[in-house]
Amino acid sequence: MTSTDTHDETQDSGPSGYAAARLHLLTEGTRSGPPRRAALARLTDDWLTGLFAAGTGQLRGTSLIAVGGYGRGELSPRSDLDLLLLHDGSAPGAVAALADRLWYPVWDLGIALDHSVRTLAEARRTAGEDLKVQLGLLDARHIAGDLGLTAALRTAVLADWRNQAPKRLPQLQELCAERAERQGELQYLLEPDLKEARGGLRDATVLRAVAASWLADAPREGLADARRRLLDVRDALHLTTGRATDRLALQEQDQVAAELGLLDADTLLRQVYEAARGIAYAGDVTWREVGRVLRSRAMRPRLRAIIGGGKQNAERSPLAEGVVEQDGEAVLARAARPERDPVLPLRAAAAAAQAGLPLSLHAVRRLAATVRPLPAPWPAEAREQLVTLLGAGRPTVDVWEALEAEGLITRLLPDWERVRCRPQRNAVHIWTVDRHLIETAVRASAFTRRVHRPDLLLVAALLHDIGKGWPGDHSVVGETIVRDMAARIGFDRADAGVLATLVRHHLLLVETATRRDLDDPATVRAVADAVGTQGTLELLHALTEADALATGPAAWSVWRASLVADLVKRVSAVLAGDPLEEPEAAAPTTQQERLALEAITTGGPVLSLRAQTEPPAEPEPASADEPEPLGVELLIAVPDQAGVLPAVAGVLALHRLTVRTAELRTLELPEGVEGSVLLLDWRVAAEYGSLPQAARLRADLVRALDGTLNIAGRLAERDAAYPRRRGVVPPPARVTVAPAASRLATVIEVRAQDAPGLLFRIGQALEDAAVRVRSAHASTLGANAVDAFYVTWPNGSPLPGEEAAAVARGLEETLRA
Repeated sequence: MTSTDTHDETQDSGPSGYAAARLHLLTEGTRSGPPRRAALARLTDDWLTGLFAAGTGQLRGTSLIAVGGYGRGELSPRSDLDLLLLHDGSAPGAVAALADRLWYPVWDLGIALDHSVRTLAEARRTAGEDLKVQLGLLDARHIAGDLGLTAALRTAVLADWRNQAPKRLPQLQELCAERAERQGELQYLLEPDLKEARGGLRDATVLRAVAASWLADAPREGLADARRRLLDVRDALHLTTGRATDRLALQEQDQVAAELGLLDADTLLRQVYEAARGIAYAGDVTWREVGRVLRSRAMRPRLRAIIGGGKQNAERSPLAEGVVEQDGEAVLARAARPERDPVLPLRAAAAAAQAGLPLSLHAVRRLAATVRPLPAPWPAEAREQLVTLLGAGRPTVDVWEALEAEGLITRLLPDWERVRCRPQRNAVHIWTVDRHLIETAVRASAFTRRVHRPDLLLVAALLHDIGKGWPGDHSVVGETIVRDMAARIGFDRADAGVLATLVRHHLLLVETATRRDLDDPATVRAVADAVGTQGTLELLHALTEADALATGPAAWSVWRASLVADLVKRVSAVLAGDPLEEPEAAAPTTQQERLALEAITTGGPVLSLRAQTEPPAEPEPASADEPEPLGVELLIAVPDQAGVLPAVAGVLALHRLTVRTAELRTLELPEGVEGSVLLLDWRVAAEYGSLPQAARLRADLVRALDGTLNIAGRLAERDAAYPRRRGVVPPPARVTVAPAASRLATVIEVRAQDAPGLLFRIGQALEDAAVRVRSAHASTLGANAVDAFYVTWPNGSPLPGEEAAAVARGLEETLRA
């Protein structure tokens, strides 16, 4: 039957004719998706038009209007009809009779009906009192009767909506938040409600309403396609179940997938999740823009009163090179050149997450459109920025989603596409695979003080389930994938091996602890052989807990934690073996020896600041024994004296230099040269802008050492001049004494959030404790500082246990203050 035949068959306005034509349309199989929904709406329009014409006679001043989903022409097979009979109030009795002639045929066919009879004034008043009614009227569409009356309603409702938007939109946002709390996130639910869950059809309709307010608009790219995909799934759900349902139950998913011509239920869920993710992200961006506009409007009268008019530019404050904060978002600086700076997406993302700010839609789209691919392997800065992003805690999620919405994540990490929006059909898991990986990194960020290599912990958290996108045991497959990914990201061979081991064995501890006899020596030995080293065991312990916490509430408990901790303790004892010997001191280079002799001769500090302005033509492979250096090299030789560490660290902080790595040790001088020299071999980088001149650094260092430069006061003044930006709240600093780490000194380990002046505060606290720093080894891994200080009493003896613990406690209290 052609569409013309269908139209002709319904001209008698009889319910049987409409029912037959409707059944044929839904079962013919030649049309689906938007064409079928539009055809069903036209068919229904024609039928109702006939009913309306037969019932009006001489009645004037009435119109039949479709609202809500029917008004948008989005009729699914079991959708209800949302109708308004609008009249001018001149003949209420005749209008009531007309309503009966319209509603009863609909009910007789068993079609759900949401109906109302109102005058224009009543419709406006009801819309003003009921936000849901107002939203439905925004999609009002004329079916039959007085076209002028329908046009008047549309004009009045739109005008009211736009005039009331500053008041109504916050109410609408609150309703959306309450609904999301009740229904959950569509993109993560195994049995989602396609309409009511966050990111579903209801939210897509809300975005249309926000756009109609003219106050803000949603990102349009991909939004219509996401809406269409969810409507297609709902159509298939209605056809396969024969019910007016929006919940995609597990038992229906295979049939729905077959109806849509999809491979299986997992493919169906991935499509649903992708659509929901796009709608949810568009909603986040839109509501953020609504808030910005409303705040701006609220500020204008006060600004005009203060400055007497004139347009003011939004304040911009630097976050990182090429990234600034503006109006509550992280945006690109005016001088940023994404086409020349392939690290910029990661730097912008890390800066935004660390500051607890959203990454602006415009910035992400500009990056996606213009940035060049990162070379393989990645430069060191790119790797550091990835680690910083992962270590930011909860804000990482929103920033990651912003990058993913524009395809930047899969461009950075192509293997990510395999796990993107992948469902996990396991009642224990509450997230898709990709979101679980991000959640694991979020959880791991709270454990960075527990491990020596937080960068490896965070990257392992991000990639531990990457093998779930491939056939076979995901741990075994993931080991191979991660070894390759780690090399591309820029980790050296040793670190890539550790990451591969962590991925291969990320379930080992919890499975062994809960399923094996820990009193059996073979059990502990097998784990020790698989893990290999104390450092890897430490990382695996933290990864195990982060993974379990990110899985869901059923995956971790006090009991499981105690079993895993017991296993780790036993394995650690096996791995400890013989005590480590002190490494021999490295021989000084020619440059180091020259600086040392100059320092002895002049009696003051001597330094060398060497920047690498051009990348090498052929990058050398990173050594497996040494981390890849970052920033520029700063060498300082100082005659041995008290206060060197806080003086140097404080001067660098005053000049806004970030310390990436730091080594401090006593240098062996040539035979016959009297005196003792401390050598500081550091890697530093400017927070933003250019490096200071070496002469200025040396002059300030001289003043710091002789006590005429008040570093603490200067740093406090600078901090007070800049209001503290709301951002991620890092875990508190942790200071411990490493047992039996050295025979000649006491080793105090510090794990803390990297911040300007951190090393100065540590050095000053150790000076105040009257201990001597024999050597120091500081490094910054992402946003985490991991430092070890070899300290002795002034006479050169190690600190006894109780006194070492007291020094550690005092330092920890200082850093937490």
